[in-house]
Amino acid sequence: MSENFDSDSQTLNRFVMASTRDHELVILMNAIATSCKLITSAVQRAGIAHLYGLAGEVNSTGDDQKKLDVLSNDMMINALVNSGVCSVLVSEENEEPIIVNKSKRGKFCVAFDPLDGSSNIDCNVSVGTIFSVYEATGEEANVDDLLRSGEHCVCAGYVAYSSAVEMVFTFKNQGVHGFCLDSTIGEFVHTRVNMRFPEDGGKRIFSCNEGNSVHWDDGILGAVEEFKSAEIGKPYSARYVGSMVADIHRTILYGGVYIYPADNKSPKGKLRLLYEGIPMAMIIEQAGGVASTGLFEGKIQRVIDLVPKQIHDKCPIIMGGKRDVQVVFDHYKKMDDTIEIPLLNNSVKWN
Repeated sequence: MSENFDSDSQTLNRFVMASTRDHELVILMNAIATSCKLITSAVQRAGIAHLYGLAGEVNSTGDDQKKLDVLSNDMMINALVNSGVCSVLVSEENEEPIIVNKSKRGKFCVAFDPLDGSSNIDCNVSVGTIFSVYEATGEEANVDDLLRSGEHCVCAGYVAYSSAVEMVFTFKNQGVHGFCLDSTIGEFVHTRVNMRFPEDGGKRIFSCNEGNSVHWDDGILGAVEEFKSAEIGKPYSARYVGSMVADIHRTILYGGVYIYPADNKSPKGKLRLLYEGIPMAMIIEQAGGVASTGLFEGKIQRVIDLVPKQIHDKCPIIMGGKRDVQVVFDHYKKMDDTIEIPLLNNSVKWN
């Protein structure tokens, strides 16, 4: 009997306490985990509970809100506000930041996308939650505490709702770890230790929405054509889910590159910096990968270095293993020889 049960499970709360000795961070992660369990239940019962379809509203950036978007957002806000450790919340679904009442206020500021990939909900494709955590710099709640670069981010993570429910997160300057929701005990249990990109680059996979290719610059066009070409050996496989959490999770585990660049249609990129770009960049870099903007505002930059001016600012993204991101960088160099290109290899971390 004992062989079938773990009497010493490394749960999420236990791991956070052992890693940080920060009781308030344990409470925060427990609140995030609780909201994600509630979202799991809603996603799994969406058809039965008639949660498919539009809610009849739009979010902060003008996208149509699904019923599950609104419900997931309420679940996260309620859990975080009542945790007693948050001062400011920013959600993709709310145009304005949420300032927590002083009686419930704590030291953390949290930005989140409660249900990433919600356009896939009605066809039962994987969706996820993304979050980034900052510490307040003063006693008063101030949204400026979130308008800082990713270098100030203390914790970032995502949750994938699929065949299993998996939370992946990292603390600043620590490894990336995965926790699977065990429904029999209602806890996230440590299942992936120190997640890293494959040392040899892993599978040759490129992930992008080629429907936007008419708007791309020559660097991105050239890189994608090389990925599809037999000139580099066996052509890369194309894999694009359209849910950032699913595409990034696969990229970390299998290798490859995820591309959502700035282009003529969206010169500042499409993904939101605070609750998509920065948290995913922090995870990617600490898993040994590269999180770049690609060519953005005249130069190649790290996503982590970008400073948002507004809470819903957007950014372009080139994220993946060093082998494959280097292909993109090389094509930028072919496009314009004056562009300063970082040289990536398996022995050098791009800082």
